[in-house]
Amino acid sequence: MPAVIFREIELSMATLYDTLGVPAHATDDEIKRAYRKAAMKWHPDRNHGAEDVARAAFQEIKDAYAILSDAEQRKVYDTVYAEQMREWEAQHTRRQRAQAKREAAARAADEVAYAEMVSIAIRFADQGHNRDVLFGVLLGRQCEPQRAAQIADSVAALQAARRDEADAAQNAQRAGNAAKGAEAAAEPEPAKTAQDTGAASETASHDTPHVKRANHAKRDETPGDIHPAGTLGNLWFQFLNGLKF
Repeated sequence: MPAVIFREIELSMATLYDTLGVPAHATDDEIKRAYRKAAMKWHPDRNHGAEDVARAAFQEIKDAYAILSDAEQRKVYDTVYAEQMREWEAQHTRRQRAQAKREAAARAADEVAYAEMVSIAIRFADQGHNRDVLFGVLLGRQCEPQRAAQIADSVAALQAARRDEADAAQNAQRAGNAAKGAEAAAEPEPAKTAQDTGAASETASHDTPHVKRANHAKRDETPGDIHPAGTLGNLWFQFLNGLKF
């Protein structure tokens, strides 16, 4: 079997049809016309200054035409190429799968390492350390400088946002308490109810004996006791009663 078959298979899976610039289902006439055109283009006599490149291309063109112009060799080539293609595709698929597994494992390991660095940075940030300290701690843990800076910046910003949120909530609570106190102080004194009036009466009924005597003395006073004119009127009333009897 011509060695050119396997050489063509190895050259980035280029085919003899590609060398001549025809499709795999090309007819004999199409293959012949394509060969003449390519041979004229790459003939060394037509490529002054690039004879070596032209000579190599011209040789490949001749080899391709030698196989594809022969029905038996073309059939063998197609069969071998198809088998080689299937094998190459299988190997390529296996390599891709293996590469995908390696990449997935590398990504998983990287994610674990990243999460560990973030956890360390958060722990030191919770202790009150600033961004520069976080960056230095991560560098000491063999973290890449670019990643260490990114994590330190993100964690420091997160902690600052949490502190601002906590301060805002505390201020809001204080403002709410102050508003409630002001509202309570501004409320008017409630009006006395009937129950309050009864309580006041009951309190009056429990006055001390001294107060009771004073009140009784006030009730026993006659109009004459209050004013001298009243006394004269009382004497005149008694004189008139004496005249009747």
